[in-house]
Amino acid sequence: MRRREFITLLGGALTSRPFPANAQPASRMRTVGVLMGLADDAEARGRARAFEQGLEREGWSLGQNLRIEYRYA
Repeated sequence: MRRREFITLLGGALTSRPFPANAQPASRMRTVGVLMGLADDAEARGRARAFEQGLEREGWSLGQNLRIEYRYA
């Protein structure tokens, strides 16, 4: 076997070999839209906080697997 044939064989073997990928685990970020009737006042903030606490009790974490978008009418 000649040197040129050996290098071709070696190069072909290395390029056809699969390389492991170090990907991050696929975690979906869910988005919840909240439409509130009143502007951002103390009562609306209290309701929003209670809503967020209820979601946290059910296992949802803001910023990790849940995003909340508030809109006011």
